[in-house]
Amino acid sequence: MRVCLIAEGCYPYVAGGVSSWIQMLVKGLPDYEFVIYAIGATKSLKGIYKYEIPSNVSEIHEVFLDQFADTGSRHVEGKHLKEEERLALISLLKGELEDWSVLFELFGENGRMKANDFLMSDDYLDIIMTLAADEFRNVPFKDAFWTIRSMLIPLLNLLSCKPVEADVYHTVATGYAGVLGSLFHHQTGKPFIVTEHGIYTREREEEILKADWVSVYFKKSWISFFTSLCRCAYHSADRIVSLFYGARKIQISLGAPAEKCSVIPNGVNVDRFAHIEPLPLQSDTFSIGAVIRVVPIKDIKTMIYSFNLVRLKRADAKLYLIGPTDEDETYYRECTELIENLGCENIEFVGRVDVAKWLGKLDLLILTSISEGQPFVLLEAMAAHRPVLSTNVGSCSEIINGFPDEFGKCGRVVPVMNPSAIAQGILEIGKSRQQMREMAENGYHRVNRYYRDDDFLKNYRSLYEEVRQEWQE
Repeated sequence: MRVCLIAEGCYPYVAGGVSSWIQMLVKGLPDYEFVIYAIGATKSLKGIYKYEIPSNVSEIHEVFLDQFADTGSRHVEGKHLKEEERLALISLLKGELEDWSVLFELFGENGRMKANDFLMSDDYLDIIMTLAADEFRNVPFKDAFWTIRSMLIPLLNLLSCKPVEADVYHTVATGYAGVLGSLFHHQTGKPFIVTEHGIYTREREEEILKADWVSVYFKKSWISFFTSLCRCAYHSADRIVSLFYGARKIQISLGAPAEKCSVIPNGVNVDRFAHIEPLPLQSDTFSIGAVIRVVPIKDIKTMIYSFNLVRLKRADAKLYLIGPTDEDETYYRECTELIENLGCENIEFVGRVDVAKWLGKLDLLILTSISEGQPFVLLEAMAAHRPVLSTNVGSCSEIINGFPDEFGKCGRVVPVMNPSAIAQGILEIGKSRQQMREMAENGYHRVNRYYRDDDFLKNYRSLYEEVRQEWQE
């Protein structure tokens, strides 16, 4: 079987998270041939991979969203859009478009309209004038013209991509990747699967609401735009997979047909951590660790503030920040400056390491992200017999508290961006080594029962075979 995996903003350019998931899936199905279709933000990433590509990956196709601004355009005289095409574009910008077949035909590989030419045409001008009478009546026309153009340039140019030959198309998000998967499905008729790790539209909404680069007058427009991208994938997909039941409910609330939706949890190789002994009941230190990328979505600053409160009560506490620091150098510098300004000692940036060799040195693993799906780092810590603490994002509450299941809590769930609550949670876990041991063992039994990698791989193998068989029939 030949599977085309379509990834946006992750594999193979970024380590951890979804990228680790892709690497595990591909390596775990060595008898399948995989083609990677990677969507990156900038051309500077081309060919710079953070992973050793498995031998069963036969091709890697790379496309970058910033490359389309340089493709050139010309003014097109007259009206060229049919009414259904014009309405589809307006519906896209209002966040209402589900069936993208009209746009696939218009801007596809053999379509009669080139994206950048359209964006300099009278048709585009008419669409903006239509929206300006309602959506943008309180903003300068030129701002609306160029803002919407910047939204559409990468998206409409993506629709000209030629489909890769495959038996199954599988995207690891909605968004641009989901649109590309929908396009390939439309052009070939082959099965299309969507796996969402986080809920793409919710993540983009949070990002846009906080973003300084988006004018307050256009925040709603950007959110509507990404909503249409999500609707595209949900409408086209044969199967929609989430990592936990809470995410499935959100997908359905956003328009995903319930009969298409299923849950396949992440899995970890529990045996990889078999050498790690249970948490010792005696120790002279309180070693806290976080396996993270130093980027804003992981909210390292809140973690630093929280630890600063912990160290006032626990002089023996030390925080190890494990993972790459070069993904967002500005944010990393802000974190180091915060540590210095607080005078907060006992924080160490460890960098990239073999996590399986490090978890045994820790007493507790923490995660303070503002958005997650189903974090591998929590599952790996549980496999290593360590208690965990996490903000209440994604499936973290299910992982820590059970959903429910026969095992007890393996740590604490705390509010997002709340240093005092996070610090209190850390101190409550750490007040008794016996309690920490009991939590750790609860976590180990839960991950060993419900989150094993062999179950994860078996489920995806079955899913691939099932959709291919349905297509053949």
